[in-house]
Amino acid sequence: MNVAELVGRTLAELGVGLAFGVVGSGNFEVTNALRAGGVRFVAARHEGGAATMADAYGRMSGRVPVVSLHQGCGLTNAVTGITEAAKSRTPMLVLAADSAGASVRSNFRIDQDGLATAVGAVPERVHSAASAVADTVRAFRTAVQQRRTVVLNLPLDVQAEPAPESSLFPLSLPDVPGPAPTRPDAASVAALAELLSASSRPVFIAGRGARASGEALRELASRCGALLATSAVAHGLFHDDPFALGISGGFASPVAAELIVGADLVVGWGCALNMWTTRHGKLLSPHAKLVQVDVEQAALGAHRPIDLGVVGDAGCTASDVLPAVRAQAGYRTDDVAARIATGRWNDVAHDDLSGSDRIDPRTLSRRLDELLPADRIVSIDSGNFMGYPSAYLSVPDERGFCFTQAFQSIGLGLATAIGAALARPDRLPVLGTGDGGFQMALSELDTAVRLHLPLVVIVYNDAAYGAEVHHFGEADMTTVRFPDTDLAALARGFGCTGVTVRGVSDLSPVQDWLAGPRTEPLVIDAKIADDGGSWWLAEAFRH
Repeated sequence: MNVAELVGRTLAELGVGLAFGVVGSGNFEVTNALRAGGVRFVAARHEGGAATMADAYGRMSGRVPVVSLHQGCGLTNAVTGITEAAKSRTPMLVLAADSAGASVRSNFRIDQDGLATAVGAVPERVHSAASAVADTVRAFRTAVQQRRTVVLNLPLDVQAEPAPESSLFPLSLPDVPGPAPTRPDAASVAALAELLSASSRPVFIAGRGARASGEALRELASRCGALLATSAVAHGLFHDDPFALGISGGFASPVAAELIVGADLVVGWGCALNMWTTRHGKLLSPHAKLVQVDVEQAALGAHRPIDLGVVGDAGCTASDVLPAVRAQAGYRTDDVAARIATGRWNDVAHDDLSGSDRIDPRTLSRRLDELLPADRIVSIDSGNFMGYPSAYLSVPDERGFCFTQAFQSIGLGLATAIGAALARPDRLPVLGTGDGGFQMALSELDTAVRLHLPLVVIVYNDAAYGAEVHHFGEADMTTVRFPDTDLAALARGFGCTGVTVRGVSDLSPVQDWLAGPRTEPLVIDAKIADDGGSWWLAEAFRH
């Protein structure tokens, strides 16, 4: 056994989740060692797709994924996906082969440690045969306990060294528990309890850091009369609560936005309260008190001034505050419940822009929400279209929505949907993407077909980079408009079912596919009408 095999088998014994990658000479042996240890490997068509698949899988499964990459260009191809994961604090381990120390003229040689640092990941390295197990465990521990994306570099000369004779399987490896809970201090608990007790219209906004704390937040909100909302990445956390407003920010419905603005106290739980979640602060009344709860002190007040910052886990903090809060109705009245029940985006009337050859994206999204099974997992690419699937396609819980938008790159959606589908094979995977992002990622349709994923791909096709079209108004749009492409035909070429949709009547093949075996992806090439710039993007561009 050599070091490459030792590293792969060590990770398998540590209990990593799925591995994703593109295999070359530099990562061939470590990948096969992972497989020999029982880790499933998913071969992507591009390293960028592999990294994003792993990121989405990790978010939706709660397990640490592995990305396996060739040295140099394999790593650079994956950088956008790694950056997204690092910015999102996804616990993920990137196994990157690296040039041998003496190969100073290698075509593949780059500063891989520096590259990892530059994009917010943590660089680690296997230094020698003697330290290989300890180096691997350290990288895994950092990923799990610090919630970090770690790039573990494997120099080729070290990979080829014989493993120490003491490296017998099963190895005696330490347990690596998750992050220790952070409880708030007593003064912070008392201060938050006092604010909640004095509030008559409190609103909770739960973010990424609260996705595991839904029940504790529901209980506290019920006691103090708070309405519940989420940032986009935590969408679905309170899906079945009659006092849940859905997503706060640009995707908020008119009713949700009005009720958030009406709050006299807003508490962000593991939520950055950035410009997207607050519409550049316009959703926060100038008269409202603002509180943030986060495990990292540096996050408190980072985006806007706050009245109280609490260092602590969302769940621990909510549980500690609960007994100190006075029970009251607060914002939870019958009138508010009735407004919420009839005020979601699917209830909002719109002027249907559908014509003879184009379908209104709102009409399309509402009808697909009715057609698609409720037990779904929705992934979203980035672009002008993204508000429609985010707002109109309902999800069953926080594990039903995968939003890889921390780096705001288009083209991640298809790989996101594949990773999410592998994390939750019990649910129907659904992707909302634009034509630009879909064509950037087109090669990964092959991966979805090979895996026989029952993936529904909704392409909001305006034959343009729609955000730029609407942002720059009357300017020359030659660079961002394109000839219409038959994406359904392209999909059929990969082995998918392809459907072109120009009106609601064209959706009948979707029902046929849903009624069938669903052994191949369905790609809906929806030729959408020009909406004049989606409402959420228009809001963002005003600033």
